[in-house]
Amino acid sequence: MLDPNLIREVGASCVCMRVQRAGRAIGRRFDQAFRDLKLNNWQFTLLMWLASTEAPSVNDMATQMAMDRTTMTRNLRVLERRGLLAIQPDTRDGRVKRVALTDPGRSLLAQAAQRWRATNEAVKRDIPAAALPGMWEALDAIAPT
Repeated sequence: MLDPNLIREVGASCVCMRVQRAGRAIGRRFDQAFRDLKLNNWQFTLLMWLASTEAPSVNDMATQMAMDRTTMTRNLRVLERRGLLAIQPDTRDGRVKRVALTDPGRSLLAQAAQRWRATNEAVKRDIPAAALPGMWEALDAIAPT
């Protein structure tokens, strides 16, 4: 039998539960913004990260996104099939796979970025402005960039 005090404690102070709930709510808002582009918020994040990096390896991407390589590869393959990115062997080491945005990927990302901006500003309006710097600091302390 679980201690009722423990149940109340988890409900009142569980960091994981609150972060997950907030993450899902925010993710749904971005998913809605990208829906007619046939992107989800995770795919947007991957494409945007690719736009800011010169042909990273799949392993580098997995590390940066805090996920395992096989999950990263599976997610990238979906975008590759759509022609939004290319996965190619490294020129010096064929075992290493490099990822780069394609022109269609850049074009779609430009459209998505406009929707991201509007949605991001709407989400930020739901958070007290004075709380934003502390929130950024706390999130970066948990998962440094």
